[in-house]
Amino acid sequence: MEKMKDSKGKQVTWCLMFCVSTAVIGSLQFGYNTGVINAPDEKVQNFIRNVTQERSGEPMDKSTLTTVWSVTVSIFNVGGMIGSLTVGTLVDKLGRRKCMLLSNILALIGGGLMGLSSMCTSYELIIVGRLVIGAFCGLCTGLTPMYVGEIAPTALRGAFGTLHQLGVVIGILIAQILGLELLLGSQYLWPLLLALTVVPAVLQCVMLIFCPESPRYLLITLNQEEEARQVLTRLRGHSDVEDDIHEMKEEALKMSMEKKVSIPELFRNSAYRQPIIIAIILQLSQQLSGINAVIYYSTKIFRYAGITEAVYATIGVGAVNTLFTVISLFLVERAGRRTLHMVGLAGMTVCALLMTISLELLNPTGAKAGSGANTTAIPESVSAGGTSAISVLAILAVFGFVASFEMGPGPIPWFIVAELFAQGPRPAAIAVAGCCNWTASFLVGLLFPKLLDLCQAYVFIIFLVLLIIFFMFTYFRVPETKGRTFEDIASGFSNAAGSNAANYTSPEGAITMPVSPSSEKFQMTEMAGQEKS
Repeated sequence: MEKMKDSKGKQVTWCLMFCVSTAVIGSLQFGYNTGVINAPDEKVQNFIRNVTQERSGEPMDKSTLTTVWSVTVSIFNVGGMIGSLTVGTLVDKLGRRKCMLLSNILALIGGGLMGLSSMCTSYELIIVGRLVIGAFCGLCTGLTPMYVGEIAPTALRGAFGTLHQLGVVIGILIAQILGLELLLGSQYLWPLLLALTVVPAVLQCVMLIFCPESPRYLLITLNQEEEARQVLTRLRGHSDVEDDIHEMKEEALKMSMEKKVSIPELFRNSAYRQPIIIAIILQLSQQLSGINAVIYYSTKIFRYAGITEAVYATIGVGAVNTLFTVISLFLVERAGRRTLHMVGLAGMTVCALLMTISLELLNPTGAKAGSGANTTAIPESVSAGGTSAISVLAILAVFGFVASFEMGPGPIPWFIVAELFAQGPRPAAIAVAGCCNWTASFLVGLLFPKLLDLCQAYVFIIFLVLLIIFFMFTYFRVPETKGRTFEDIASGFSNAAGSNAANYTSPEGAITMPVSPSSEKFQMTEMAGQEKS
C-alpha cells in the first residue's frame, strides 16, 4: 500500500490512522442504523400487527399500522436532530474524546431496547430504541468530522474528512448485506440485526482508551500546551510540531479577544453569518439533492429493467456508494472541495434528467409508481423477459446519480463545516449544520412518498431544480478550503466583509468570480512547489 504523506513529506503515522479509524466507527454506526430498518420492514410490521392482536384480540388496521411504521422509521431522524444540537455544548465541557466515549452509552441502550423488543412483546421498545440510537448518531455526525478535522494534518484534512462519509456508506452496505433473508433478515433473527449496533459501540469504547484528546482542544480550550505538544508528536511521528503549535496559538489569541460564540451569535455576527449560511446550504444540498428519493425509487427502476431480486440490486447501489466514496477520498486533495462539490451536483443534475425521461418512457400509461406493484405498468420488453435500451439507461442513471453524489455532495458538507470556522464558533456551527441536515432528511422521508404519488416520474424535476440552485450557490459563494489553515479560512470571512468579489486560487491559477456586495473575499495562496496529495 502506498504510504500517504503530509505537506512536509512525513509519513502518516499509525497513531494518526488508529485515531481516525476509531472515530470513523461512529460514522459506520450512523450508516448502519440508517439502512438497517429497510431490509426487515415486512417482518417488523408483522410483529407490530401481531403484538396488537395479542393485546386487544384484533389486528392493527392498515392505516394505523402505516402510521406506527412511519413513526418507527422517522423517529430516528428526530433523535438525530436532538443529538446534533447538543454536540456544541458537550464537546466544550467534556472534550472530543470523552464525548465520543460517553455517547456510546446511547448506542448500547438503543441497541439493547430494539434487541429485547421481540422477547418483551413490545413494539414500543423499537420506537424508543430508534429514538435513542438516532440521538447517538446525531452526536456522531458532529463528533467524528470535528475530531478527525482537528487531528489531521492540513494537507490531508480533506482526504481524512472524506472517511466520515466512507464509514457511513460502508455501514449502509453492511446493513443491506446482513439484512438478507439468509443472514439476519429472517422472521426470527431481525431483533438481532437491530441490536447488532452494540458491537461497534463496544469496539469503539475499547479503542478510544488508546486515543489522545484533540490537540486543538487541549491547547486552545484547556490551555495545556505541553500536553498538546505531546499529542501532536505522537500523531505526526516527529517532534517538529512548531508550525501546528504556532497556528493554534494564533487562533487561541484571537479567541481570547472574542466572547464565547453561541448559536444565535453565529447569525448576528457578520463575521460568522456568511460561513454559517454556506454551511447550512451545503448540508441542504446533500439531503435535498434527491439521493434518498433515488434509493427509494430504485427498486421499481430495477424491476422495470427485469431484475426480479431487487434486494441484490439495492446492494449494488450500496457498492457503488462505497466505491465512489473511496475515489473521492483520493480526489478531494487534488481537485479541491469546491470543484468536487460542483462536479457532483452537475452529474446528479444530468442523471436526474435522464431518470425522468427514461422513467416516463418506461411507464407511458402514467400509473402511480407509489401506489403499489399492481398499479405500475411494466414495459412489454421487461414483461417478456428482455431488457430494453431505455431500461439500461434508467439503471445507468441511478448508478450515475449515486456515484456523482459520493464524489462531492455526500462527503464534503460533513467536514467542510469544521474548516469554515475557527475553534471558538466551530462546535456551535457543527451543531447547527448537523441539525439542518437531520431536519432536511426527516422532511424528505416524510414528504417524498406523497410527492411521488402526485408527480410520478416527474418528481425528480423538483430535485433537478434544487440541484441547479445548489450548483449556482456553490459557484458564486463557496470558497476553496484545500490547503488552508483554519485560521486563514476564518480570517477570510472576518477581514473581508463588504467586498464585492470572491477570489479563489487553484493550483492552476487565480480565478475571480463576481458576487453580490455582501459576500466575502477569499484569497488562497499556495506555497510554490507544494506537493499535491
